[in-house]
Amino acid sequence: MRQRLHLVRLLVAATFVAAFAAGAAAQTGRVGGTVKDEAGQPIKGATITAENPSASPSSFTATTDDKGRFSIIGLRGGQWTFSAQAPGFGPESGRLNVQTIGAPNPPLTFTLKKGGAPAPTGALGGLAAKDLQGELAAADALYNAQKWDEAVAAYRGIMAKAPALSVINLQIAAAYRNKKDYDGALAAYNDLLKADPNNDKAIVGIGMTNLEKGDLKAAEDTLTKAAQSPKPTREVFYNLGEVKFAKGATDEAATWYQKAADMDPTWGKPLFKLALVQLNKGDKDATIKALEKVIAADPMSAEATQAKAVIEQLKK
Repeated sequence: MRQRLHLVRLLVAATFVAAFAAGAAAQTGRVGGTVKDEAGQPIKGATITAENPSASPSSFTATTDDKGRFSIIGLRGGQWTFSAQAPGFGPESGRLNVQTIGAPNPPLTFTLKKGGAPAPTGALGGLAAKDLQGELAAADALYNAQKWDEAVAAYRGIMAKAPALSVINLQIAAAYRNKKDYDGALAAYNDLLKADPNNDKAIVGIGMTNLEKGDLKAAEDTLTKAAQSPKPTREVFYNLGEVKFAKGATDEAATWYQKAADMDPTWGKPLFKLALVQLNKGDKDATIKALEKVIAADPMSAEATQAKAVIEQLKK
């Protein structure tokens, strides 16, 4: 028991060290690109989201101009997930290790296939793509300044003008979760599911909101159902692991973390949590081996930075 407590203290200390180091060296990067259809034609008004739970701010939203171009600035270094959506097209996602110094980040190109929800007439309402970009940037600025109520109002104002951009409900839900208004967050996620019933980000969001709310059963039920769907995502597996871990079912948690890692072997987060499972068992050697896997698989991630710090402490 004493050894386990010592290991836990080491991990907590290393986490704070890694977080401080990341903050001290904080730089921001820019990522741009284009969104096109299968014929190579630009898609105007497509919505781009960038997400990295380890960064602060952890999410950004942008939209494409008349030539299908977009640009997102202010990204911290690390692994980001970029998703492109547009009415009438299926979504597409990809990951990029964002650099903040040195050579520019490579441009992203999304090619969307027909088959999503049909595009309503005047999908962008009366907004020009350039104006929409400006309004989204202003709403994101409010969000990043932690002005949650003002950000929600700004995002809702955009959707009132362009109802097709229902994906903005993800940002609204995130704002509500930050202010611990869990019912508001659940309502926003459910609004998105009305327009896009299979949106995995909304489904995971509902599960994690219920976890934050303290309703472990609802969180587990939501994510278990998603995990049994025909095409579960790595995020579903990972977050189901988080729920199991919160319940103290570490062996079950490890099973879901491993499923997430198997789906994406280059993702450091589930590998890091597998190391935590070993840490909870008080197994120092197994913890070190698991942390070394994090570094090898996802060397630029925040989890790799934490893993290095913990290994250094454990080997002293």
